[in-house]
Amino acid sequence: MTATIDPGLWVGRRVFLTGHTGFKGGWLALALRRLGAETTGFSLPAPTEPSFFGALGVDQSLDHRVGDIRDAAALAAALRDSGAEVVFHLAAQPIVRVAHADPLDTLSTNVMGTANLLEAVRQSGTVRAVVIVTSDKVYDNQEWDWPYREDDRLGGKEPYGVSKACCELIVDAYRHSYLSKGSKPVPVVTVRAGNIFGGGDWAIDRLVPDAMRAFAASETLRIRNPKAVRPWQHVCEPVRGYLMLAQRLLSDPDGTAGAWNFGPSEQSVKPVAILADRLTALWSDGAAWELETGAQPYEARFLTIDSSRAIARLGWSPRWSFETALELTVDWYKAYYRSGDVATLTARQLDTALFG
Repeated sequence: MTATIDPGLWVGRRVFLTGHTGFKGGWLALALRRLGAETTGFSLPAPTEPSFFGALGVDQSLDHRVGDIRDAAALAAALRDSGAEVVFHLAAQPIVRVAHADPLDTLSTNVMGTANLLEAVRQSGTVRAVVIVTSDKVYDNQEWDWPYREDDRLGGKEPYGVSKACCELIVDAYRHSYLSKGSKPVPVVTVRAGNIFGGGDWAIDRLVPDAMRAFAASETLRIRNPKAVRPWQHVCEPVRGYLMLAQRLLSDPDGTAGAWNFGPSEQSVKPVAILADRLTALWSDGAAWELETGAQPYEARFLTIDSSRAIARLGWSPRWSFETALELTVDWYKAYYRSGDVATLTARQLDTALFG
């Protein structure tokens, strides 16, 4: 059983990464650089200003290609040129309320973008392993008080969750119709993480970035649903899981196809209000939050996922407690807003997450 990151497996390995200009994609790009992989990134420009991509100079860590995954020809050409053996697909429209406001853009990006990526893989001739990042919101959430497992029913009551559930179905169709066929089958998996946070996320309408922006500006954080319960985890936890799973696909592809959850421990499944309270305490300096009033789009009351499969079959498990993950995150943003050395801080956090 592969229970650690194997740097020797990654040195010189050609990797194709979509969404490297985003938050999680940027952390994964730096992890791949740390491991010695030769990575080609394909993505739209960084979605925010500031951004993790810009703050850490991620473009210096890989072959940076600007492109839209909805452009099937450009995507296929970039993958072909990369000669990649491993593909990580992270490019997406990831914000729930943005999806609610513009469902067609979200569906075209998340659904057709994923189909374009899989078609490019089918035509590549070099790819040996594919990891498709979806979401914990792919499940048909019944508001029950226990975690969702990988074989629970897919569904969705809002456009973002539906778009990611559709991705799961498209992956399954390509797996069975094309990628598992022939003399050189290509194992493809989907991965579902919890609600991630960490240094360098400036996306709109996410609790931790909203809090860090507000506190840095000496403003009060506004929260719309303090009783909602979510599986909170640091971004490095699923990034390590994705790398470990890709290793398994390369070394032992049989029996790994399908979906994998990479969620936090039970102790990190907490209401939004608890997270907000800890963020205000860690930031201090008068930080505070208040309830946002007015009509809001649908959000599930309770959501968490079961990672037993990854724990038992990969040897992966969360390394950081809820409190440690928040401390690392607040430390990062304080360093950034006070012109500290975020590059060294990021490298230290990443090395601890990958290698212990």
